[in-house]
Amino acid sequence: MNLPFDPIERAHENWTRRWGASPAMAAVTSVMRAQQILIGELDGALKPFGLTFARYEALVLLTFSNTGSLPLGKVGERLMVHPTSVTNTIDRLENQGLVVRLPNPSDGRGVLAEITEAGREVTEEATQALLGMDFGLGCYSDDQLWEMHRVLTRLRVDFGDFPEPAVEASEHG
Repeated sequence: MNLPFDPIERAHENWTRRWGASPAMAAVTSVMRAQQILIGELDGALKPFGLTFARYEALVLLTFSNTGSLPLGKVGERLMVHPTSVTNTIDRLENQGLVVRLPNPSDGRGVLAEITEAGREVTEEATQALLGMDFGLGCYSDDQLWEMHRVLTRLRVDFGDFPEPAVEASEHG
């Protein structure tokens, strides 16, 4: 879909005529559209691996854990998603043979999700595909990407995702 004009800018012009200028409206609409674009691009790149970006994130999280496994509650907490989403994600990964469910030895009722060797392999391959496309953000410089990260971190802190970081994102660049 390639329009001859920017529909977000057009919406903002109409908005301005009716309610007054709102940079926040233009910004949030742009962020939401960017998310749609990126999810489409990332899911498309991950499709050959039988993954969506949500499933990929779960595999990466398990890959980064010390034991290759985490309680389902921790998976949801770290990925900041609802428990139902975690259950659905782990169900799909388990059906693909990329994750197994195990009883949690430190919690008699709890369940661990553990990445399998096949899960580790597909995570490595999928990661190379995403790196090869710069996660869909190849149109930005590293400095612009760190600035974007910094700007969005402010929003996430203000909404309570986590406390104010001690180290600024610009120090990562």
